[in-house]
Amino acid sequence: MGFNVGNKKGAISEINVTPFVDVMLVLLVIFMITAPLMLNGIKLNLPKTKEVNQINLSTSQVVLSYTKSGDFYIGQDKILKNEIISEIKTLFSKNKSETLFLRADFGMEYGKVANLMSFLKRAGILKIALVTEIKAKK
Repeated sequence: MGFNVGNKKGAISEINVTPFVDVMLVLLVIFMITAPLMLNGIKLNLPKTKEVNQINLSTSQVVLSYTKSGDFYIGQDKILKNEIISEIKTLFSKNKSETLFLRADFGMEYGKVANLMSFLKRAGILKIALVTEIKAKK
């Protein structure tokens, strides 16, 4: 609320933006906290390994998840196998990236993951990073 002290012209009719800025900052903090969690929405039991290279997945990276039931997800979106290549290439050009991060369920047969990687490489997706969880230190 603004007041005009020196003049007797009345109240200032300007909008007070402080509450708006406060709300926007709270929304920004909420978004910053929840954005990394959106990638882990598909429940997978990832293999556990010792830490080699720390990978922090973000929404700008192309992440393909392969579940034990044989379903494919890019980000949070379920996708059919025949649509995978076109969707990945679209995201590569959009994100200016060439690396696919592959999350495969721990219970998957090795042959199924190998066949998927072969399928991707034949389609021209040559940089594939396998995502694992870090084994807890004892």
